[in-house]
Amino acid sequence: MKEYSLEELKQHNGSGKNKAYIAYDGLIYDVTGSFLWKSGKHQVSHYAGKDLTGELDRAPHGIEFLNRFPVIGYLKKS
Repeated sequence: MKEYSLEELKQHNGSGKNKAYIAYDGLIYDVTGSFLWKSGKHQVSHYAGKDLTGELDRAPHGIEFLNRFPVIGYLKKS
């Protein structure tokens, strides 16, 4: 699997023809096909192209929803 830097991840923000990727706990998930991530936004609170580890820990749902999406890479450690 590919390693993504934070700069590379930012390019996958779901806008235009860009795919929507998010990072959580060092893994990169492809959320492009989800209607919940339309245009790279989720519930007007979360945005694709970012490391959402801290944000999702405070979400009203658990992280088990990430199991619906394919893991396509790893986030490079800074």
